[in-house]
Amino acid sequence: MIRTIVVDDEPLARELMGGYVRQTPFLSLEGLYASAVEALDRLVRDPVDLLFLDIQMPQLDGLELSRMVDTRTRVVFTTAFEQYALEGFRVDALDYLLKPISYAEFLRAAGKAQRWFESVAPTSPEQEPQARTIFVKTDYKMLQLRLEDILYIEGVKDYVRIFTADGGDVKTQMSMKSLEETLPADRFIRVHRSFIVNLSKIRIIERNRIVFGKVYIPVSDSYKDRFMEAISRTSLLL
Repeated sequence: MIRTIVVDDEPLARELMGGYVRQTPFLSLEGLYASAVEALDRLVRDPVDLLFLDIQMPQLDGLELSRMVDTRTRVVFTTAFEQYALEGFRVDALDYLLKPISYAEFLRAAGKAQRWFESVAPTSPEQEPQARTIFVKTDYKMLQLRLEDILYIEGVKDYVRIFTADGGDVKTQMSMKSLEETLPADRFIRVHRSFIVNLSKIRIIERNRIVFGKVYIPVSDSYKDRFMEAISRTSLLL
């Protein structure tokens, strides 16, 4: 099954496309979203295979969103304006549908997606490319952070601070749980209810504390065993 979501700020168009997805046997509807910002929040946490995406939307348009999604997610643009077709293909869209969209036209694009996914040879988890960045919500925008730049993450009451290796930090309303689920488990590990650390950045561990310069991150008893297993896998010398 091809995991699919629909993004369109027009309710009727959104429901129509959702209905098309539901009646197509090889597609699985994973969600309907009224804005690109709302969809991006979900796609950061859980990428899908196929995205039927309206172009003209407030705050963040479809073209901008298509540049932010996982490279494994294929995009089919839907719009009432034919002049966007060329721009759509410039961002490597799989197809382009002009509204109003019939089921026959939808099925043609869906079939194209099916053939594309069938042509891609399956890979083992070891062969899959590792994510290099994540998007986090900060203020009223989405900010892209390189994973290699993240030093550690601290949960502070109703917000989270992401500290970077250059001494900076970013505040976000994302929860510690959602960040823990988003970050690659083989590169980041939770060591305390309030802290997640980048394993590759650890240089000193002393007295159940991780030392980052003048900062000491406690390793709590409930996370200690997992942490010790993780660092043993990375061949760090204690």
